[in-house]
Order: sequence, then structure tokens, then C-alpha cells
Amino acid sequence: MDFQSDFQFVFRRGKSPARPLLLLHGTGGTEHDLLGLAETVAPGRTVLSPRGKVLENGMPRFFKRFAEGRFDEEDIRLRTAELAAFVAGATAHYGVAAPIALGFSNGANIAAALLTLHPGLLGGAVLLRAMAPFKAMPAFTLPATPVLLLSGEQDPMIPLLDAKRLAHDLAAAGAKLTHETFNAGHGLTQSDLAHMTRFLAETE
Repeated sequence: MDFQSDFQFVFRRGKSPARPLLLLHGTGGTEHDLLGLAETVAPGRTVLSPRGKVLENGMPRFFKRFAEGRFDEEDIRLRTAELAAFVAGATAHYGVAAPIALGFSNGANIAAALLTLHPGLLGGAVLLRAMAPFKAMPAFTLPATPVLLLSGEQDPMIPLLDAKRLAHDLAAAGAKLTHETFNAGHGLTQSDLAHMTRFLAETE
């Protein structure tokens, strides 16, 4: 019997014994968007990939926002709790370890919220083009949790200062953080792929 949830999702059991990946798409994406990326940077990994339940002009997201860079923090807390319950239920049902989140943009932001509000749920995270999900981050601890944060210096949607603030908060919480910035915009580059591949190979 498959896992029942009000999230639309894909679960694919891989041959690799390494931690599974929790794939979290960006605005307008679906549960299928990051499957190819996951296979490129971490071949053979088990993947769990939900679709965000919020619609913004018909485009799926993981939480509401008032405008670009202005988040509905009450909704973030609600949606993060829903996602955390989904992840906990799915990992228990399928008998897999705590996953490493691999999130892009909006998906990376809710992955950061999972790290903040539900420490211990994830085995690590790859945050692609992320910013702090809260104006004032709540107190949290992430002792030695491996986190890779990849930012674009020319990103028109995520000011580098916001990404650096997230990096500061994650490091202060005790995460084993690697923050790399590239001469790039919001889209991913070959440098992103190389760093993801290396990080995931070392984080099993």
C-alpha cells in the first residue's frame, strides 16, 4: 500500500544506500522538476519529491508571499508544519533515513524553514538560491548538520546580503555550513552542479 497524503508527490526508491533526497521545487514547479537534477548530482539515490500546495496565479509554491522577497511568515509556519508531518510520515512508511533536502528558490526557502523550525527532521540540506525565511529567525540549533548554500552574486531575486544573513544564522546554529557564491543569476550553473555533486558524495 502506498503512502497516503494530501501532497501530490513522487517517491522513487534508488539503489544507493546513501540518505534519500527530499526534492523541493521552485515557484511554478512540480514534483517532477528536480528529478533529473537529483539523478545528475546524486545518481541512484532514493528521492521523495512533493508538490507545493499553495497556488500563486496558478503556479505551485510551498508558502504564500505578499510580494517578491516579502513572505507571509504565518503561512510559512503553517506550511512548514504540514511539510514536516509529510516528511516524517513518508520516511517512516517507506523505511528510509532522514533525508537531505535539495531545494531551489522557494523550495530552498522552505527547506531553510524546516531546518529552523524542525531541527532533526533532515539529515542535511542543499539550498540553491535561498534567503532567510523569517525577518527575525527564531532560536534553533543544528549541531553538525551538513548544509550547502549556493548563491548567485547577480541574482535579481535573492540579494546576496539576504543569502549571507541566512548563512550567518545557519552557522550560528551549529550547522556544518558551506556557503559558495558564483558570478551567476538565479539560474543554476555548472559550478552549482559540481559543488552539489561533491557535497552529496561526501554527505551520505
